[in-house]
Amino acid sequence: MKQKKGKVYLVGSGPGDPDLITVKATKCLQQADVILYDRLVNPVLLDYGRHEAELIFCGKEPGNHCVSQDAIHELLVEQAMEGKTVVRLKGGDPFIFGRGGEEAMILAEYGIEFEVVPGITSGIAAPAYAGIPVTYRDISQSFAVVTGHCVNGKPKNIRWDYLAHGFDTLAIYMGIKNLPYICSQLELYGKFPNTPVAVIQQGTTSEQRTVIGTLETIVNIVEENHMTNPAMIIIGEVVNLSEKLSWFPERIRIPTD
Repeated sequence: MKQKKGKVYLVGSGPGDPDLITVKATKCLQQADVILYDRLVNPVLLDYGRHEAELIFCGKEPGNHCVSQDAIHELLVEQAMEGKTVVRLKGGDPFIFGRGGEEAMILAEYGIEFEVVPGITSGIAAPAYAGIPVTYRDISQSFAVVTGHCVNGKPKNIRWDYLAHGFDTLAIYMGIKNLPYICSQLELYGKFPNTPVAVIQQGTTSEQRTVIGTLETIVNIVEENHMTNPAMIIIGEVVNLSEKLSWFPERIRIPTD
């Protein structure tokens, strides 16, 4: 008898605070035979899985891929073909710069049943924990989610000219390395040099740190404070609200003139 294929759940684990995982995500973990998890997943969340579940680390960081994306695809297909219930546990949301769309496409090509479980993305959660609402009446009626990193390095294919004027707030992922380029492109296309910018490191976790400056000053501030990945870059007037709305216990570093 031909073995029945298993099912894959592409699950978002949220931005780092383990309390921000969804109820549905925990239910998926509780029934999984295999859990393939990413580097940015809080390891505490693995405790939701069964003791007998197989854990496979698929961590990737800039310049050092423990498991290639192709190898992850092969693992997903292989495990599902064995009839197992598989959870692909990803940081944030699977479909926001998480390669979840590519993994879903592979599963569809092999006729493997899958389900997507959305997660809270760091582009909204990290600024919220830093007291920065990405939208605010009369200040920000729109926001864009932007990658700050591309396969070949600098995100040159992005329409920085449009982003400079088309949105009130920009939430930029994976952009620390290319922060000088990002700031210069936005200024080149007419974004004011004094536009507020926040960089939030390890957002929503006990290690969260936030520095605030402007397009003109933020690069030096980030260097002086040794800010590193993972970090979110938030650009727009809403950043100024953090001084009054900051609620999470961390030190907000606001440079003085």
